[in-house]
Amino acid sequence: MTKPATTPPRTAPAIARTPEELDRLRSNLGRVALVPTMGALHSGHRSLIAAARERAEAVVVSIFVNPLQFGPNEDYDRYPRTFDADLAICAEDGVDVVFAPPVEVMYPGEQMVTVNPGTMGRVLEGEFRPGFFEGVLTVVSKLFHLVRPDVAIFGQKDAQQLSVVRRMVRDLCMPITVMGAPTVRDADGLATSSRNAYLSPEERTSALALSRALLSGADASVTGPVGILSAARAVLDEAALATPPVAVDYLALVDAHTFGEVPNDFRGEAVLAVAAWVGKTRLIDNVPLTL
Repeated sequence: MTKPATTPPRTAPAIARTPEELDRLRSNLGRVALVPTMGALHSGHRSLIAAARERAEAVVVSIFVNPLQFGPNEDYDRYPRTFDADLAICAEDGVDVVFAPPVEVMYPGEQMVTVNPGTMGRVLEGEFRPGFFEGVLTVVSKLFHLVRPDVAIFGQKDAQQLSVVRRMVRDLCMPITVMGAPTVRDADGLATSSRNAYLSPEERTSALALSRALLSGADASVTGPVGILSAARAVLDEAALATPPVAVDYLALVDAHTFGEVPNDFRGEAVLAVAAWVGKTRLIDNVPLTL
């Protein structure tokens, strides 16, 4: 009697906690794609891992909640940390190495030298979260130096982050290809995010106004920048009266490469971006447009 076929066991990824451990593993990996994360992995991260597997022989996922990109009143202490669950996801998705350094490894002393994001890092997220992109670029630069990836994958959901990382790589002559992967959305349209776990059912319902506003703006793209912003703003104005309300930090239509606001006669690649508070949770979302 023939025995039924069995599925080969999944191989757990190797775990590196220090640069020395990572260096020993890196030498045997060949072409590497890096997926930088702060953990609490979800379907959006898994899409990045899948994209990474298509572009390299080996995938490294970094898991590090970076204190340098959190402001004094932000959620560093309560940011979800789910390492065991993250490791299981990495095993399921065929990740080769998880680099999960402790804070003292990434920041062994006072961080006196940082990466300046320039003007494009001081608008939108940079305006509402001063120092955020300086913290992001500093830790990404460290990860690039330690992992030495050939390719790095970032999500389009964090469109401004993707753009400033690309600019850093270009301006500092880093030999890395930075690729963006499309935003992953839950069935109700909300962009997947680790911070979605903070939302109550009522807050989540209100938060859906962000994706509705972006869709409304995209549907009005033939009317140009004024029509796009008007259509999106109408949805958010209504959401401001909901229970609980949506409190908007910004709604902007920006050049996809510079993140400067576009003029009314703009033609080219743009991003319609929004950031808003629902209760105590701040959410961001965007949609790329071609005008």
